[in-house]
Amino acid sequence: MTSKRCLAVILIVAAVLVLLFAFASTTILNRVGAAWSHPPENLLTALSPEAKEMVESAYSGLSPERLVDHHTHILGLGTGGTGAWVNPRTRSWLSPVHAVRFQVYADSAGITDLNKGDQQYVNRLIRLIRSMPHPGRYQILAFDYAHAKDGSPIKERSEFFIPNEYVFELTAKYPDCFLPVMSVHPYRKDAISELVKWSARGGRLIKWLPNAMNIDASDPDLDPYYDKVKELDLTILAHVGEEMAVASAEWQKLGNPLKFRRPLDRGVRVIMAHCASLGDNEDLDSSFGEKVSNFELFLRLMDEKRYEGLLFGDISATTQFNRIGAPLQTMLERRDLHERLINGSDYPLPAVNIVIQTSALQGAGFITAEERTSLNEIYGVNPLLFDFVVKRMIRSPNNGDRFSSIVFYSRPQFSGMCRSLLLGSNSKRLSGAFSVPSVGLHASKLPLNRRVPAAAAACPTQRLRNPTPYNGC
Repeated sequence: MTSKRCLAVILIVAAVLVLLFAFASTTILNRVGAAWSHPPENLLTALSPEAKEMVESAYSGLSPERLVDHHTHILGLGTGGTGAWVNPRTRSWLSPVHAVRFQVYADSAGITDLNKGDQQYVNRLIRLIRSMPHPGRYQILAFDYAHAKDGSPIKERSEFFIPNEYVFELTAKYPDCFLPVMSVHPYRKDAISELVKWSARGGRLIKWLPNAMNIDASDPDLDPYYDKVKELDLTILAHVGEEMAVASAEWQKLGNPLKFRRPLDRGVRVIMAHCASLGDNEDLDSSFGEKVSNFELFLRLMDEKRYEGLLFGDISATTQFNRIGAPLQTMLERRDLHERLINGSDYPLPAVNIVIQTSALQGAGFITAEERTSLNEIYGVNPLLFDFVVKRMIRSPNNGDRFSSIVFYSRPQFSGMCRSLLLGSNSKRLSGAFSVPSVGLHASKLPLNRRVPAAAAACPTQRLRNPTPYNGC
């Protein structure tokens, strides 16, 4: 064989291998990441009658104007001047685990062009929300850098950064969809002034992820921060328990729920994300220092009388396959705690196909085989809607208990939404989940009964320090 023919064969083989790799990569991403089969706008035509009935059942008995998802992530690369940032190592194949995870998240979020990544992420999220029969509002999370105790940011240890400015700009642009959540690291030198600034702009929650941000909630040096949080009537939304979605190494111990005794004892409200339903930590209340499940530590705090009205849990991610089990069943059955639980999707994780396994929910007895079929249909059209519906459908395998309606409603102290301000014309209960048509991507195109009121003047208890719509009622 001549050298030219050898070269031609090599090139053909290489081309075939590239094509096979590309096909395999796409197939793998579809199995691991995005797995939708229809655009969200096709909800009415894509679902079977049984799946439509399930959606209607999920909304039955709810007041749509009170629905709030308290845990929705905004991600970005900084395209379009958003100020968002992702650690370069997460995209480098020198760190294959990080690189694969980045590709899965991008695929799941509908990002096809990284040069337009920030805009595509938001557009996909807006489409998912506005295509839902009764979407409610979504609290979108800023995300601060990790910081050292001296107040300096540790960018090399940070996974990503979402600036407060970007989150509040998105909220102003899409007021029918979003409510803002600030993120102010307590070790920042300007932490107090930042709390004041974003509270005045209408922020009610502060996002922490101690395992990734290097925050020790038990640190006495944070007392001035806690005092300002209490003074401003804010609430800390903190990840507790093990963190798997963001690399955190030796900082995992900072997710110990018991570390939050300090802010709670100072009268600060705390929402513990995911109800600490993953991993274990040292029992700081014991002199033996034995390891105890984070969920058990969370329940211990929830059961202490002195923390009623201060400590809450969010149920985001609790239906993911790695969290299904005793924590989920316990929270369904502990109806005495439902008034202190709030809903969150932890989007984009519901769109990451590998962590959503309805077979595991069926196998554990939380849903039936028939329900699984309908839920899979819904997932193939709108994973955000799926997250809401599955939490309305699941029941305790032991006694059939479900999450109470209150779990899915706004709490004025968390969202700033005034209950006397309605997105619809009345606060009537739903008469049919498919009565509201989907709309385009601009708030100006919303039907009149879906537009956000121009001001919160209708709320008689509007706080003067928060003059923006929906704040502080």
